[in-house]
Amino acid sequence: MRIEISSMILGKNGEVIGRMLQSALDAVDPEKCVQRDLAISDKDIQLLETGIARSTLTDIFVIGIGKAVLPMAIGINKVLGDVVSGGYLIGKAIDPGLTERLPRKYQIVYGDHPVPSIDSVRAAEGLVEFLEKTHQHDLVICLLSGGGSALCTLPYEEIGLEGMQSTTNLLLRCGATIHEINTIRKHLDRVKGGGLLEYIHPSQSITLILSDVVGNQISMIASGPTAADPTTFSDAERIFKKYEINQKLPSSVRKFIEDGVKGNHSETVKMGASIIKKNKNVIIGSLNNAIHAASIVANESGFCTRILTMGLTGESRDQGAKLARQLRDHIRKNQNRRRPVCFIAGGETTVTLHGKGKGGRNQEFALAAAIELTGTENCAVITFATDGEDGPTDAAGAIITGSTVIKGMRKGLDAQEFLNNNDSYRYFEAMDLLIKSGPTGTNVNDLVLLFAF
Repeated sequence: MRIEISSMILGKNGEVIGRMLQSALDAVDPEKCVQRDLAISDKDIQLLETGIARSTLTDIFVIGIGKAVLPMAIGINKVLGDVVSGGYLIGKAIDPGLTERLPRKYQIVYGDHPVPSIDSVRAAEGLVEFLEKTHQHDLVICLLSGGGSALCTLPYEEIGLEGMQSTTNLLLRCGATIHEINTIRKHLDRVKGGGLLEYIHPSQSITLILSDVVGNQISMIASGPTAADPTTFSDAERIFKKYEINQKLPSSVRKFIEDGVKGNHSETVKMGASIIKKNKNVIIGSLNNAIHAASIVANESGFCTRILTMGLTGESRDQGAKLARQLRDHIRKNQNRRRPVCFIAGGETTVTLHGKGKGGRNQEFALAAAIELTGTENCAVITFATDGEDGPTDAAGAIITGSTVIKGMRKGLDAQEFLNNNDSYRYFEAMDLLIKSGPTGTNVNDLVLLFAF
């Protein structure tokens, strides 16, 4: 895949920005990340500095959940090859170009995202059934990446799929953070919050993780199916109260959480549990890698580069306006600068839906930034979802300059009106400013590039 940014909008800088995004994606290529950190010899399987003696193992199985699971599995297959006895992989969509690169011993299924479907439940049920064949002296290698929470869903019987779907939709619409959403998911689902380890037991396991969570908190990535969970039923109840959605919840969900708070349901797996000790979690790629790779290209291209944050969170439109002001103020204070400037930020913002439009957090961020930068010369902001999918759209993000809103007005487009209606996609579509990369095969949060030329 090659990321291209239109020279019609950004001139010669478009080529540099395209290389920055491409370099960022290459740094978190799932196949390469696995191959970098995993190795095999006649005596052991080496993961970073840790070795597992092959003589102690009967079989090696590979399981995986997430948007990047297929390229991760291809990396595993290149390293371990025939040593793997079988695999079960749950992805978002079956890509024939990727599935053909894996031997038939890997069973590949798919679920749905961001709201789970019956396919997500069937995928989870198939995974549990697959793990029944594992034994005490086996090694299970688990591959995790973003999107896993919805793609693999096994809600408690009292909750059911409909309860999980309704709750997920409510949380997505109210502006809850991914940490809050996954806290809820972990307490409604049997494979989350360390629950998958119950099915892997008594085998030992290694979990290789491509992080899509700000701060790389392992217990939150794909809702931490192989990690100890520090959150509780009481935390879940507080989140419902915070967003005032208690009365909108399915009664089954509300009762399940209330009963959990009373101690009528078992908590998620906690630190110190015996099943935790037989698993090792390793992050093999994250936003940090992507941002540093992009900054190297910017520096080599003559930009004075500064990384603002790798922990960008909060309301998308608020953060878009805030970072745009920071860029605008820098331009005004440094009008005699000798070098162009590039600010880089990354993370995962949220959108609270007020309107009925179409868009994603990156597009909403960009539209708010465009409004703030109206009339500012020689600047640009690029937003980009590293998985290539921003919200429920076919765009990864958008490109804006200081003239975007003015040009939109000439076309009869009111940027503020579109923002108020959460309709950033249609605004940028009309302006031909959407970035459409298609699915990238990786997933490590979002990138924001801010330029003063």
